[in-house]
Amino acid sequence: MRSTFKTVFYVNGSKEKNGIVPIMGRVTINGTITQFSCKQSISKELWDAKGNRAKGKSREAVAVNYALDNIKAQITKHYQRLSDREAFVTAEMVRNAYQGVGTEYETLLRAFDKENEAFAKRVGKDRSKRTYLKYVIVRRYVAEFIKKKYKRTDIAMNELTEDFIRDYCLYLRNEVGLEQSSVCVYSIPLKHIVTAAHYNGKIARNPFAMYHLDPDHKERGFLTEDEIQALSAIKLDNPNFALARDLFLFGCWTGISFTDIKNLTTDNIIEMNGASWIVSKRQKTGVPFQIKLMDIPMQIIKRHEAF
Repeated sequence: MRSTFKTVFYVNGSKEKNGIVPIMGRVTINGTITQFSCKQSISKELWDAKGNRAKGKSREAVAVNYALDNIKAQITKHYQRLSDREAFVTAEMVRNAYQGVGTEYETLLRAFDKENEAFAKRVGKDRSKRTYLKYVIVRRYVAEFIKKKYKRTDIAMNELTEDFIRDYCLYLRNEVGLEQSSVCVYSIPLKHIVTAAHYNGKIARNPFAMYHLDPDHKERGFLTEDEIQALSAIKLDNPNFALARDLFLFGCWTGISFTDIKNLTTDNIIEMNGASWIVSKRQKTGVPFQIKLMDIPMQIIKRHEAF
């Protein structure tokens, strides 16, 4: 079957400002269509809709037509290169190649996939499975956002602007229904991947460098000593409830996180200067810590050491 390939230019009248309109491009290949911004604008009266270019020989018209000819030549070059390599070429593939030329990470989701693949190999070594799953979820949210906002399956890295992450965060808040604190958490992997691409020279600038999201920290409550004593005194017949209560109290008296409590064994308890100490490392950061055991956490240990 003969392949059909066409590139045309048009102006977006809905974006007119003071008589100036932006110029857009449209690539059509075998029924697939995609649009893109030409990063050019022109006076509305100078545009020839039938000819797909500027009218006349004014300096503005000549400059615009030269830029459009160059864009068309580049798109044609990428189409020919992809046609030599791929069995089936779509308009979006050509557009992405044109906008991502010269970068290892041509598109954002491709960068996400590469990062997640590398991350998965480090799970259980120096990365946690929970953090890896967060990256997988963020990748899904970003893909859904691109499809909804841009009607595309991916976006070139060098198309990204500060508006992209701002709109993405609004999408998480308004469409996904996340709280502001969760929006902050689910924006960090996106910023990390784009920042890494910039740091490694894959994109010329970091579009998210100046964007900061308020995590909306909430004031945490706390228990008084009397409340902790009252919780300790409650008799719980259900052994699972009793264990959960004791783990909570152990964390209150030692300041150790639940994840790090789960990792403790009797090997982590040592004697120093006539007292018992917990010596271990934080799972998340690998930072070592030493905590002197007081009477109550020691009683909890003895209560459960048989298990």
